[in-house]
Amino acid sequence: MKVTLAGQGWSFDAAPSQTVLQAAEQAGVRLPSSCRNGTCRTCICLSTGGTVRYTVDWPGLSLDEKREGYILPCVALPTSDLLIEAPAASLR
Repeated sequence: MKVTLAGQGWSFDAAPSQTVLQAAEQAGVRLPSSCRNGTCRTCICLSTGGTVRYTVDWPGLSLDEKREGYILPCVALPTSDLLIEAPAASLR
């Protein structure tokens, strides 16, 4: 799957078994993160295209946030190409 950061125009590949955060780190893209288990919400970003599934039953997102497209990259596995907005992302 291809993950693209909308604001920066950067893209990287993510395997279906790899979280978006793991794939970003492997590609040299730094996304804000802390707990890596879906509870702290440090990594929250908006997905404006594509789908994910989660490694945990209930990630730290409200139903409204999920409906609006917010994801937690630390526990999100891509199920399609993704377009995300992560303004605090940087290159390593």
